[in-house]
Amino acid sequence: MEVTLEKVYPVSTPAAAAWRVLSDIRSVAQCMPGAEITEQIDANRYKGQVKVRIGPATAAFDGEIEVLALDPAQMAMSLRGKGSDVKGASAAIMDLSAYIRPVSAGACELVGTSTISVTGKLANFGGRMMTQVSDQILKQFADNFRMRALAAGEDAAAQEASTKVVAQPRELNALGIFFRVLWNFMKGLFRRSTAKSQ
Repeated sequence: MEVTLEKVYPVSTPAAAAWRVLSDIRSVAQCMPGAEITEQIDANRYKGQVKVRIGPATAAFDGEIEVLALDPAQMAMSLRGKGSDVKGASAAIMDLSAYIRPVSAGACELVGTSTISVTGKLANFGGRMMTQVSDQILKQFADNFRMRALAAGEDAAAQEASTKVVAQPRELNALGIFFRVLWNFMKGLFRRSTAKSQ
């Protein structure tokens, strides 16, 4: 199962501050809910983990991130992440390309394209569900990225205070994401039914 997403997120901070976050792989990882880098293998490769909570149960995915390109002149980066759950029931590969696009002196946009391929039990969700879940995860990522970019544009004291605000939970709440996706799906059905009856 493969899903490709193209997204643009507005960021209310100068492009240089947003680039400081995007060019730091550890900061990027901390923007992803439940993700952390556990080891740096070399200049471009890292080991990491994503924890997912589904109700009372917690699953852990171990993986590796490779930075494929980092272009300060274009404020662009690309990376590949791959991993599998510790039981080997599911595996995923994500190719991500992103760049910072200046909009004005004090604002920019985070522009990204990601292709996610999943196998095993995760593939049973189907393309539509995977797209909706990925959308929810990327929205959380973008919100965290915005806060870190704002912190990067502040002075050292303010940045330290802001870091406390953006500290991430150690797990991704998959059940919460599922209910948001289900709610959005139900709202869509209701809108279609109302439109047909009019």
